[in-house]
Amino acid sequence: MGPVGTDPRWEKFGAFHDYLLKAFPLVHASLEVTKVNTYGLIYVWKGTSSSLKPLLLAAHQDVVPVEETTIDQWQYPPFSGHFDGERVWGRGSQDDKSGLIGIMSAMENMLENKFQPTRTVVLASGFDEETSGLHGAQMLAPVLLEMFGENGYAMLVDEGSGYGEQFGRVIATPGISEKGYLDVMINVASPGGHSSLPPHHTSIGILADMLVNIERNPFEVHLERGSPTYKIAQCLVHTPDLPASLRRDIIRAEHNELALRRAEQELFKNPMFKNLVGTTQAIDLIHGGVKVNALPEQAWAVVNHRISTQSSVTATKGRDTELLISLASQFNLSYTAFGARITDADAPAFGTLTLSEAYTHGLEPAPVSPTGHDAVPYQLLSGTIRAAYNSHRGLSDDDSLIISPGIMSGNTDTRYYWKLTEHIFRYGHTDGASGGTIISGVHTVNEAIKISNFVEMIRFFTTLILNVDESELP
Repeated sequence: MGPVGTDPRWEKFGAFHDYLLKAFPLVHASLEVTKVNTYGLIYVWKGTSSSLKPLLLAAHQDVVPVEETTIDQWQYPPFSGHFDGERVWGRGSQDDKSGLIGIMSAMENMLENKFQPTRTVVLASGFDEETSGLHGAQMLAPVLLEMFGENGYAMLVDEGSGYGEQFGRVIATPGISEKGYLDVMINVASPGGHSSLPPHHTSIGILADMLVNIERNPFEVHLERGSPTYKIAQCLVHTPDLPASLRRDIIRAEHNELALRRAEQELFKNPMFKNLVGTTQAIDLIHGGVKVNALPEQAWAVVNHRISTQSSVTATKGRDTELLISLASQFNLSYTAFGARITDADAPAFGTLTLSEAYTHGLEPAPVSPTGHDAVPYQLLSGTIRAAYNSHRGLSDDDSLIISPGIMSGNTDTRYYWKLTEHIFRYGHTDGASGGTIISGVHTVNEAIKISNFVEMIRFFTTLILNVDESELP
C-alpha cells in the first residue's frame, strides 16, 4: 500500500475510529488521545503519581484480508462479527481486535466504576502490524519514546500466545522474546537464447538444484541452556503426563550434557517445538522465465528465515552464503552474497549467482525479557495470569496452571519498542494457544472466539492494570 494520505485504502481506519469513539465514550473523554500518522493511536490514562513508570499495553487495529475464493467456506460472513450465543465470528476476532477491544472494554468499565490509577497507563495501537508495522508502530515508537524516555515504561504487554493443555496440565506461555527474521533472495542469471539450442543447465535448472540443496541442509538445531525454549522444557517437568524418562533427562540436563541431548532428541520429535528452538528456512516464492521457447535469462527464489534467539542475522547470512559456494563453482557462476564478492571478479563465468536481502533488512532476535525470581514485572504478570484464570472459573488453587516463559515464532509490533522497556511480554490470555502455537482460525477461514474467553480477556486486562497499579515497580 502507498503512504497514508495518498492511498485511499487506509481511510477505512477513520470509520473504525468513529466506532471506537462511540463504543468507548469514557475512554475518549477521560484519556489523552494522540494520533500518529493519522491512524496510529496512543491513549494516555494519567496516574496521580508522575514518578512511577507507566504500564504500556499494545494491540493492533488491522487484520489480514480474506481471500474472496474462501468466503463461502465461512460459517458466518467474515466481517459480520456475528454472535451465535457462544462465539463471535469474523476476521480479527482472535488477531487482534479482541486484544484492542478487550483492553478498551477493561478501561471503560474501570472508568464507569470511578477508578483513578496511581500509575499512568498507556495504550498504543498501530494499524499495519500484519504488514510489518512500517506506517503504524514504527511511527508510534519515537512518540512513545519522547513521552516517557528510554526504559521509561515499567513493562509492556502486547498480543501473543495464551494458555492451553500440555501433558495433562494447563500451561500459560507469555512470550519473553521473538525469533529474528530474514528474507533471502537467490538470483541466478545466465545467457538467454532460443530453447531449441539449450545449454546443459538453464538458470531455472541451476536454481532448482540450489533450492534442493537448501532443503537437504536444514540449520543445525540444539537446545541450549538458558534459552527461552530451554526454560519451556524445564517447566514441562511439572506436568503429570510427561514421560518419566524425559522428566529425568530434563532435570539432569542442567548439569549433564548427555541428559540434555537425550531430552533434546525426545522433545524434537515435536516439529513445532524444534522449529521454535532453531533457525528455520522456508522457500516461499519462486519465479523464472517469460516464454516457453526462450531460455530464461534469470530465475529467482526467496527463502524466509525465522532466526533462533541464540543466533543472529549475520550468522544466518553466513550459513546461506557458505551452503551455495560449491554449487556456484560447479555451474561456473560468478558469486556475490550480500554485497560481498565470493568468487574472483576477473574469472570467466557462465552466469551469476547473487544473494541479497529481499524487500527489507533482516531483524535480529528480540532481547530476552528477565524471568528470574527478582524479575518483578514477569512475576507480576504470572500472578495476574493465574488470578484471572482462577477467578473466571471460581478456583482458588495456586496450582491450577503453570506459567512458563514462551517465545513467539512470528513478530509483533514490539519489534519497534525495544528501547521503551527491558520487560516486554507477548501474551493475549487466549484459550487454546500455548508454547508459541497459532490458534485455529487465525489468518484462515472461520476465525472466532468464545465469548467466555473474551470476557476472561477483559478480566485479565482489568486485573493487570490493578496489579501493576498496586505493585512496587519503579
